[in-house]
Amino acid sequence: MFIQTETTPNPATVKFLPGKVVMEAGNAEFRSADDAIVSPLATRLFAVPGVTAVMFGYDFIAVTKGEPEWQHLKPAILGAIMEHFMSGAPVMAAEAPVFDDDSGEEFFDAGDETLVATIKELLETRVRPAVAQDGGDITFRGYREGTVFLNMKGACSGCPSSTATLKHGVQNLLHHFVPEVEHVEAV
Repeated sequence: MFIQTETTPNPATVKFLPGKVVMEAGNAEFRSADDAIVSPLATRLFAVPGVTAVMFGYDFIAVTKGEPEWQHLKPAILGAIMEHFMSGAPVMAAEAPVFDDDSGEEFFDAGDETLVATIKELLETRVRPAVAQDGGDITFRGYREGTVFLNMKGACSGCPSSTATLKHGVQNLLHHFVPEVEHVEAV
């Protein structure tokens, strides 16, 4: 099994590409070993000292580190991923939920439904694929008085360039197609 790695704009996160489907639908993000209990693969990755977050996408695993350098962590992470896939164990436990979005409720005024539908379509078709290439995900959380609220996951969460991504990329794109959008904020 050959696992490719890619750097991401977030220096603390590396994207691992096992050459297999990781999550058929949706994504899953784990911020602690306790959260990872629903995933044998995430549990295995959190056993590597220095791993602070794990995110699964369709065909990638984004791993975020704490203090240790990547040169020390990569071999252990690659080994954990390889052992997992070679074992035939599932990525998620059978009873584990699939996370396609956050558990929090979306918020927006009833009169903004059409506008929100357009925002969501733009995020789904233009923004999320680009963000996934960098090992992350971005999801709609709400809209209020010209401001779109988004949740950033994986490599995007805590990334030094995430503010620029939001302000110069996503905000400009949304404002171009939906002039009512004046600001974009991360939640």
